[in-house]
Amino acid sequence: MYRKCTTAETGIGLRNYLCDTDGTGGHLKTLPEDFVVREISDPPRKKDNGDYSIATVTARNWETNRMVRLMSRSMGVSRDRIGFAGTKDKRAVTTQLMSVYGTSDLWEKVDLKDLEIKDVYQGASGIQIGDLIGNDFEVTVKDCSMDRRLIEETVGADIDIIRKTGGFPNYFGVQRFGAVRPVTHLVGERLVRGDIEGAVKTYIFFTTDEEEERLRLKRKELQDTPITEWDRIFHSIPPAMAFERMMASVLIKDPENWVGAIDIVPSNLQMMFTHAYQSWLFNEMLSRRMDAGMPLNAPVEGDIVIPLDANKIPQHENPILTTAKNIDLVTRQVRAGRAFVTITLFGSDGELAEGEMGEIERRVIEENKLCHEDFVIPELPRCTSKGSRREILCPLKDIRYSIGDNGYRLDFSLPKGNYATCLLREFMKSEMRDY
Repeated sequence: MYRKCTTAETGIGLRNYLCDTDGTGGHLKTLPEDFVVREISDPPRKKDNGDYSIATVTARNWETNRMVRLMSRSMGVSRDRIGFAGTKDKRAVTTQLMSVYGTSDLWEKVDLKDLEIKDVYQGASGIQIGDLIGNDFEVTVKDCSMDRRLIEETVGADIDIIRKTGGFPNYFGVQRFGAVRPVTHLVGERLVRGDIEGAVKTYIFFTTDEEEERLRLKRKELQDTPITEWDRIFHSIPPAMAFERMMASVLIKDPENWVGAIDIVPSNLQMMFTHAYQSWLFNEMLSRRMDAGMPLNAPVEGDIVIPLDANKIPQHENPILTTAKNIDLVTRQVRAGRAFVTITLFGSDGELAEGEMGEIERRVIEENKLCHEDFVIPELPRCTSKGSRREILCPLKDIRYSIGDNGYRLDFSLPKGNYATCLLREFMKSEMRDY
């Protein structure tokens, strides 16, 4: 029913495609301009004497955490005073709202390459993670392996399948884990299992053949050097390993301060570790649902369905269990796009499905020897996660495409929390590094 994936994406749980077509191949982000993202926001209201200054920031080829770190240095404020709604792809051109606790003159102090700051105003509140509606994308796929004459036919066929289904599999994409060095979920697993030392060492030492040789060699050097001697090579840690350098700075002072080594990295990265492991579990459960031939756009008995409110926002606080008595009504709501079938993001709280999907959820949890309490990490509260449920289908109402000499371009919008690469993989079916 679903096409099997045979690339390295299987290692992060993405084992199936919705579209049973041959892939066009190709690469994303040959240039940053090939991946344009514009945040769809609900801006904080203006307030002349507000405590926060809001700005529209357009960045080219900037990793979000590094950008915030350098912004805070330019402004002379703590990075915790700078707010943003979501981390963006580095190799891209991104436009998003950001806030700083303070007055508009702080933005005037920022003078960084390939960064434009405009439309500054004082606001009544700042911006926090999740404060967005969605994102608009303009994505160009280049260097396709498929014959140009077949690309348009394939892209059109894929769009037809996605439209008939009402969306595409709502996997967590490669950015959640790292395309070159998929490590965040591995760190999260160690944290959940209470192995904070192992989490730190995994983050610093783990590498892959896809990583730059100089970075692989530096990780090997760090692994082979006792932590008590890291001060000797500390200054040779390259800028690309900024967070590893931060961790090392803590361990040089106290080689046993594993908690401090995690706690020094930005709070959103700390949260990402545990969330990435939950994401891997979700991907595995979604793949098993697809392996079983179960639908993505219709409930079966035992499924937990989340309704949407009038603004099309999922109401996770109002889950509905699909039963023999209500399945016809629930199915109509799902088919009409007013509700979505969900899978657990397993954490310290929350209920599991029943029926066939419930069996899948429980089996994955049992195989990984997990319980709710594992996701409470007292030493690192930012790494604690209650969990939630996530829609298994990402809706896609409008998508346009154009064919070029060297590939094709797709224009579309996605709700927040969904991955453009998980849509693009349905067309490309390329190796993970190509996303």
